[in-house]
Amino acid sequence: MNDTSLSKAIDSQTHSFGQEIIRSQPFWVTIAAIVLCFVLSLTGTTNGEQVFFTPENFSNIALNFSFIGIIAIGMTAVIITAGIDLSVGSVMGLAGIATGLTLSSGYGVEAGIAAGILTALACGLVNGILISYIGLSPFVVTLGMLSICRSLALVVSNNKMFYEFGPDEDLFLSIGGGTHLGVANSLVVMLVLTIFLGFMLNFTAWGRHLYAIGSNESAATMTGVPVKAVKLSAYLFCSLTAGISAVMIVGWMGSVTNALGMTYELRVIASAVIGGADLMGGVGTAYGALIGSILVELIRNGLLMAGVDPYWQGTFVGLFIIFAVALEKIRSRRSG
Repeated sequence: MNDTSLSKAIDSQTHSFGQEIIRSQPFWVTIAAIVLCFVLSLTGTTNGEQVFFTPENFSNIALNFSFIGIIAIGMTAVIITAGIDLSVGSVMGLAGIATGLTLSSGYGVEAGIAAGILTALACGLVNGILISYIGLSPFVVTLGMLSICRSLALVVSNNKMFYEFGPDEDLFLSIGGGTHLGVANSLVVMLVLTIFLGFMLNFTAWGRHLYAIGSNESAATMTGVPVKAVKLSAYLFCSLTAGISAVMIVGWMGSVTNALGMTYELRVIASAVIGGADLMGGVGTAYGALIGSILVELIRNGLLMAGVDPYWQGTFVGLFIIFAVALEKIRSRRSG
């Protein structure tokens, strides 16, 4: 936990965008993403033909980072409170199985979506209660939930793939794999959630309370912040985004297995941290989650085009997490 006082934590969030932009990590991550796009546009060619800077590849990048970005938005809220949710990938997998099973059993699209979302929320509720009200470690609780959800996904699915989604199959597939004004639905959802969280963090008491808890939970408690309820809501929101992402990705892929979301927690946490969220709490933005997920996907896409073995992706993502944390530490010392 940081030693920053509550008043300083709240004050730090009231600076204008213009004053903070150059100092913020999301700004430099944006610059890095632009530079990386430029480099990949020069190097991403095959037999003289551009393969990176094409509408098809950009559409692929947008789809891939949107599913991660949706969950990274929820993860950012948790990290701001100095917490962590290692279960999001498994929650996503279980929610996807619940959606697929419900639809394949002949229920309508509303029931399928509700099954996925409610399953995710139930996981978030357990996480939140154990962490906020019982006082257990976020790392331990969510690591346990990771194992529980992955096991339940195997049990519920009986290790089968679901790809027949009942009478509303076409409608469901159009939700996840469709477009709105030429933009993929998953990308639209991610942008809406980004705007929503940005508004909540900057203009509501809930957002100020998240920052206060992450900066100094004891001080927040003494000033009357409903710490337990706010922390619970953060874990609920994080699991909600995992459920939303599960519904969207199942609709896009047209099938679901119990392996859905495997290792996604690493990419989600990487996106939030690279985007400027501080694992010590008290720092994080909605835009940071978005741009962080974009940069992670650009790196992944660039490695694939360069012919790098996909097994090396985790190494590069891990190195970027370490680099982002080190950069934030250096920046904090200079500003302090």
